[in-house]
Amino acid sequence: MNSRSKKVIVTLILLGLALGGCSLFGDDEDADEFAGLSTEEQFYERALEQLNGQNFRGAISTYQALESRFPFGRFAAQSQIEIVYAYYQNEDMEAARAAADRFVRLHPDNENIDYAYYMRGLSSFVDGGGIFNRFLPIDHTKRDPGRAQESFNDFAQLLALYPDSVYSGDARARMIYLRNNLARYEVHVANYYLERRAYIAALRRAQYVVENFQGTPAIADGVAIMTECYLRLGLNELADTSLALLRENYPEHASIDSDNDFIIRTEITNPSLLYTVTFGLVGDNAIDPPLAPTQRPLTSGSQQIINDQQDIETPEEERSLLSIITLGVLE
Repeated sequence: MNSRSKKVIVTLILLGLALGGCSLFGDDEDADEFAGLSTEEQFYERALEQLNGQNFRGAISTYQALESRFPFGRFAAQSQIEIVYAYYQNEDMEAARAAADRFVRLHPDNENIDYAYYMRGLSSFVDGGGIFNRFLPIDHTKRDPGRAQESFNDFAQLLALYPDSVYSGDARARMIYLRNNLARYEVHVANYYLERRAYIAALRRAQYVVENFQGTPAIADGVAIMTECYLRLGLNELADTSLALLRENYPEHASIDSDNDFIIRTEITNPSLLYTVTFGLVGDNAIDPPLAPTQRPLTSGSQQIINDQQDIETPEEERSLLSIITLGVLE
C-alpha cells in the first residue's frame, strides 16, 4: 500500500469520526424528537396537538422545525401566527412581540393580521410584572410606563386599521385602563416633585394631565396639584381659577374640606442628613414650608436695580474746542 492510499484511508477515518461526534452533540436528539415526521402536515399536526395539550415549549420547537424545513409551505404563515400564541402562553412576552412584528412584516395582507396587532399589544400589556406581582400588592401606576405606552399604541393602531375586528372591543377596553394608569403615573410624578418643593416641575406635570387625559379619574388630582402649586408660587389669581374649577367639577375631592375651603399640605418631604444616614431611624424628613407672599412685587430685583441706575444723574463735563480737535490730548 503506497503513501497516497494511506492518506485517503486516514482522511476517511477522520471524516467518519467527525460525523459520529456531531451525532453525539444533538443530531440524534433532533432526530428522535421529530422521528416519524416527514411531511409538512405531520409537523403541523404535531405542533397543534402540543399547543392544545398546553405543551407550549414543545409546540414552539415543532413550529420552528416546521418553518425551517418548509419555509414556503402551505402551513408556514399559519405556524408563524400560532407560534405568537405559544410564546405568549409560555410567558415569553419579548419573543411573542418579536414574532408578532415578524408576522406583520411578512404577511401584511393575511387574514389574521389583526390578531398579530392584538397579540403584540397584549404582550406589552402583561409584560413587566414579574413573579413578584403574583404575591405582592404592587401599584402598576408607579412603575415605568414604557410598556403601557407601547401597548396603548399597538391597540390604537389595531383600532385605526381594523375597527371592525373581533378583537377591537377588548382592545378598546384595555386602552381605557391603560390611559387611566398613564394619567395616574403622571400624578405620582407631580406629587413627587411637589413633596420636594419643585413647584414648577409639579405644575407642568399636573397641567399635562389636565390637558392630555380628559375623562380620567386623575383629572381631579391634577387640578388640586395645580391649585397648590399656584399657592406655593404666589400666583393667587391662577390658584383661585383652579380652585373654582375643582369646586365646580369635583366638590367631593379630598383636598376640599366641609367648609368648601382648599386643604393645603402642611408637610413637605425634606430629609435631614441625620435621617438619611440612619435610614430613617433618627431625625425627621418633613417640614412645614411657608406659602409664597399673597402679593408679588411689581418688579423683580434685577429690574429694580436697572431702574435705580437709570435714576442716577451723571454730570456732563463741558469740553473746550481745542480738546475736541486734539481728541483730548490738549485741554
